[in-house]
This record gives sequence, C-alpha cells and structure tokens, in this order.
Amino acid sequence: MPAHKTSAWPLSLVYVGLVVYASLYPFADWRDQGALPWDFLLAPWPAYWTGFDLLANVLGYAPLGFLLALGALRTGHGRLAVLWAALGAGSLSLALETLQSFLPARVPSNLDFALNLAGAWAGAVVATLLEKWGALDRWMRFRGRWFADDARGALVLMALWPFALLFPASVPLGLGQVFERVEAALADLLLDTPFLEWLPMRDVELQPLVPLAEMSCVMFGALIPCLLGFSVIASPARRAVFVVTVFAVGLGATLLSSALSYGPMHAWAWVNLPVKTGLLLAALLAVLLLRVSGRFCAILLLLALSIDLAVINQAPPSAYFALTLQTWEQGRFIRFHGLAQWLGWLWPYAVLLYVLLRLWDQSVEPKIVE
Repeated sequence: MPAHKTSAWPLSLVYVGLVVYASLYPFADWRDQGALPWDFLLAPWPAYWTGFDLLANVLGYAPLGFLLALGALRTGHGRLAVLWAALGAGSLSLALETLQSFLPARVPSNLDFALNLAGAWAGAVVATLLEKWGALDRWMRFRGRWFADDARGALVLMALWPFALLFPASVPLGLGQVFERVEAALADLLLDTPFLEWLPMRDVELQPLVPLAEMSCVMFGALIPCLLGFSVIASPARRAVFVVTVFAVGLGATLLSSALSYGPMHAWAWVNLPVKTGLLLAALLAVLLLRVSGRFCAILLLLALSIDLAVINQAPPSAYFALTLQTWEQGRFIRFHGLAQWLGWLWPYAVLLYVLLRLWDQSVEPKIVE
C-alpha cells in the first residue's frame, strides 16, 4: 500500500501522553520499595479485581493499538501493522507497570499488563479489518472531500475538544482559564527571591463575570471550534453540517460533565439566559460565516481566541471548583480529573499556535472538492 499522510501518528502521540498520565498519577512519593521493579510479572494473579478494572484496562489500550496500526497501515507497513502496534503498546504498558513499582499509591499488576496487551491487539485487529473491508479508504475519500490536505493538526485539535470540555469550567465552553493559576505558580516559584517584586500585583481579587461577559465567553467558546473547522473546510454545505456537529458534541460533552460532577438531577443547571443567548449568537455568526474564505476564518479565529482568553482570564475559578475537584478525585475519576483539566487549560493555546503556524504558510486556503 502506498504511504499516506495520516492523523493517526499525532493522535497516537497524544494518546500515549494520556495513558502515561493515567498510569502514573498522582506522580508523588517516588521511592524504592525494596523489590525488583519487574517482580510483578511472575507474581500470582491479583486476588481482587472488579469488572470496571478489567474493562478499563482493555478499552484503555484498544484506541492506542488502533491508532498505531492505522498509522502503520497508512504509511505502507500493513503486513506488520498488528505486530508493531501490539509490541509498541505492550512495551509502553510494561514500562508503566514497572514504574508503578516506585509509586506507593499504585500497584503494578501482571493482569493489567496482559489486559493492556490484549486491548492493544484487539484495537490493531479492528484497524486491520477496517482496512481490509475498505472502510479506511472510504474515510480517506471522505476526508479528501471535506478537509484540506494539511488538515491533520486541525483534526487532532477537533478530536480533543470534547475531552477538554469534560472537566467543568467557570463558564460553559470556556476553556483556557489559567491566569490565576499561573500567577500563583510564579509567586511560589519566585518566593524568597528578589524577582518576586517584579510580578505585577493586583489591587483587588478577580470578580465573577457579569452576564454580558459570560454570554461573550459562551459565544466565543462555541464559535472557536466552528472557525477552526472552517479554516480547513471549504464547502458551505459541509460547513453547515460541521456547525451542527460542533453544537451537538459541545452541548453533549458539557451536559455529561455537569451530570458527572453534580449528579444527573443538575445536568442542565448550567443553562441560563447568558448561556442561551451566547449559543444563539454563536450559531447566527457561524451561519453568516459559511461562505467566508478559510484564510479569513483563520484570522477571525485568532481574534476570537484573543478576546475570549482575555475575558475569561479575568474571572476567578468556579465557586464549585473545590467540590468538583473533590468529586473527580474520588473513585474512578482519580486518574482522569487532572488530565481533563490540562486539556481544558491548554486546548485554546494549542489552537492559537496551530493557527499562527497555518497562517505563516501562504497556501492555507482549502479547495472545494465535489
């Protein structure tokens, strides 16, 4: 099979980062516990396990196996795709289980390693079967019709957006709220040094956003992923379908986040008048921009990001942040709550960097393919 450019490689690198975070969290109290790090391989099977643990270990590595095999298939290494995917994911699992031997809060397990390997193998087999049945070729033709040739970065960012929304923010769809945390981190870093006086001091605490500012953040939060898609989608009709998809996914992820954090009874508590107004204005603006050029949409995206980040970083963290953090740190969320936060903090800045690099290239205009 001839080699193709594919989003599988950058997506697999991102997913490796997610797996490393989930496997080694909370990254604290590293120490030698007196046993060989690989002793778990010859230990008896764990006496206690749950169905959730089994499912999580299999499903956690299945996407990685799928992406690794897909990358191999799309770059002309189809014959060994399953083998390389299983070896790559298995090596990662073995390394992480070994490192868990140095973390008192984590327990390395040969069962986890076997399930991780099985999940990666299953994901790789699925990718190979999809290739054999022609599904991947159909996806490539679909991608060729819908997106620009160099849309890999945008596709990765769009795939990460729903996950960035999972951890509740102060404002619905409001990502990138890092100012107060960066300020506190810098103060801690420069403590007891003369450079601490160099930091600008605020006279008053950050105040909650007024309804107009909240509406603006919601509007930009919904419009930004639309503009990101418009920068790599040329057809107005396909842009319209993309807008509907963005709103459905964004609302679904926010609803799921609220239900997980505060309970199903409060899943819609975030929907108030400023939120409704912001969503409506975002939808209207997206419709008005359906026929605007991709390059101009990228410029508007930079402007929208700048305004949104400036406004949202003038607000303090949510009043329910501490309660939310406590909820997400309990039980099954312990491996993922910090990861979701980092995605929510960094996603807009990754988009900002991507768009700046894209605009640096003069040939960024997507072509309409019928």
